[in-house]
Amino acid sequence: MQYGICPLSIVPLRFAPSNESEMMSQLLYGEHFKILEERAKWSKIRVAFDGFEAWVQNKQIQKIDENIYINLDTQQPELSADLIEFIVGENDELMPVSIGVTLNANTYLKNRYDGTVVKSILPKENIVKTALFYQNSPHLWGGKSPLGIDCSGFTQMVYKLNGYKLKRNAAEQAKQGEALSFIEESEAGDLAFFDDNEGVINHVGIMMQDNYIIHVDEKVRIDRIDHSGIFNAELRRHTHKLRVIKKII
Repeated sequence: MQYGICPLSIVPLRFAPSNESEMMSQLLYGEHFKILEERAKWSKIRVAFDGFEAWVQNKQIQKIDENIYINLDTQQPELSADLIEFIVGENDELMPVSIGVTLNANTYLKNRYDGTVVKSILPKENIVKTALFYQNSPHLWGGKSPLGIDCSGFTQMVYKLNGYKLKRNAAEQAKQGEALSFIEESEAGDLAFFDDNEGVINHVGIMMQDNYIIHVDEKVRIDRIDHSGIFNAELRRHTHKLRVIKKII
């Protein structure tokens, strides 16, 4: 088995080994992974944090020894808490990184970070506060940063910044936690899941106080939520059909 780490700010993870293939997710700086299959220009990897599997270009990753992978896997994650900051390289060159990148890798990549760091499990009350950092971030399928993010990338990153693990896509996240019977039982920070006409879960958002939800719909936005689903006041209609609310914390 071979192992790797992401040395760049953001790297696309694709469905197939081609630049024309759909971007399924992203690697952020410092994320480590196992290499499942290696080809001349591409490798299929499994991300350590959430087990997500996809293809990445070989020239955008850096291989590491197994002992480094194990060390990274057993350390308490240290994450950047600033919306945008810089990683400083050996020769003082700067690389911009977004909130939520993993800083444990700095020792092995010979970089440093002088910004704000979060490295502990935070109380549930902090979930919505963190989510508001992403407000108005544009929707990007497969995205995980304030410069472009999708619904499950948003919930995953918000939870990650508070010390909790979520899977990568909405359907997988919906398998985590405890289902609530009524919307009135929910608390700020719980996750609400939504499905399509075939019953497939295709959307997720974070519950707020007073029947509001923060989620990604063209951008990270706040809307009303009721027993039917998300109500967009601008469009004057429901845009997402509620399936279940889950208590993860």
